[in-house]
Amino acid sequence: MIRKPEKSPIERRAVELDTIASVLPIDRRDELAELITDGDIETLRHLVNEGMGANTLRAITSDLAYIEAWALAATKRSLPWPAPEALLLKFVAQHLWDPQKRATDPDHGMPADVADNLRGQNFLKSTGPHAPATVRRRLANWSTLTKWRGLDGAFASPPLKSAIRLAVRAAPRKRQRKSAKAVTGEVLAKLLATCSTDNLRDVRDRAILMVAFASGGRRRSEIAGLRLEQLSIEAPIEVPDGPPLPSLAIHLGRTKTTNGEHDDVVYLTGRPVDALYEWIAAAKLESGSVFRGIGRWGTVSKRTIDPQSINAILKQRVEMAGLEAVEFSAHGLRSGYLTEAANRGIPLPEAMQQSRHRSVQQASGYYNDATRRSGRAARLLR
Repeated sequence: MIRKPEKSPIERRAVELDTIASVLPIDRRDELAELITDGDIETLRHLVNEGMGANTLRAITSDLAYIEAWALAATKRSLPWPAPEALLLKFVAQHLWDPQKRATDPDHGMPADVADNLRGQNFLKSTGPHAPATVRRRLANWSTLTKWRGLDGAFASPPLKSAIRLAVRAAPRKRQRKSAKAVTGEVLAKLLATCSTDNLRDVRDRAILMVAFASGGRRRSEIAGLRLEQLSIEAPIEVPDGPPLPSLAIHLGRTKTTNGEHDDVVYLTGRPVDALYEWIAAAKLESGSVFRGIGRWGTVSKRTIDPQSINAILKQRVEMAGLEAVEFSAHGLRSGYLTEAANRGIPLPEAMQQSRHRSVQQASGYYNDATRRSGRAARLLR
């Protein structure tokens, strides 16, 4: 009997990564297998079994791979668990630094050899310091992974918090919107005008745009993952100046800001419902994913559309409408919904019931942007 050669540790980890690929799509499996340890694999599998959202799990895995790669490049050693406070401070120092100081001091910030190493592995793309939000997110995920290993870390230590605060203050940077411009009602009308035929792609894209916007600016992952089983028909809405409007409930389940324990529901009324019904009928859908890919010959795929495709569809429609694609992204539908609500005088709490924002501060930012420039406070002297 011929015995098969045993797999190397890297090959074995690559296979184990495949076992959780259904919720953790990994395009760079072999590269990650060289960085991620056996302990990391067990941690990720535990998170999968605990029911963590796929998007959150992808983000944690991506951050873990980056941190592992950075530790190897910066210290020539594998990432220790738990990480000592000194290593956390080194991480902050090499990712939050002052470009002006770097111009006169080459040793300030991330060393050139570390940056070249990470850039060569496609882990590092920018030449400047990281965004504070990115550093905080990676530290938070690092802390989460440490806790899942049953270990304590120094992530809440005063020196680390102070280092982050002072680094951000020393090199302030303007926070960029996820979408430079909001997809307001006016912009949305231009995009919908490019979906005016009965062509299957037009029918699908029209439904995607209208449902994503009208349901409170749903995230692209929520739209891509929408299933027929999440939809329930509601009683028509009576209006004084016309026929009743069709109504539909979307049961969100787990989202970025909810754990799925409570039945979070948003509602569609009128034209978005008609657009959704038109797509379901045209695609002959009976169960499963609502929004799917369309083949070259007009064949509707059985698989759900990828979240990134939502962004690509929006940008394509933006270009077709004669607008600048670089100025818009799928998140513009989310910010656009709240901006449009503010423009129409809809109270913030009512808009938040549909958008499902948990933070009044975050949601009110869109209201402030919409009203502050033309408000009375900005016109004290005119």
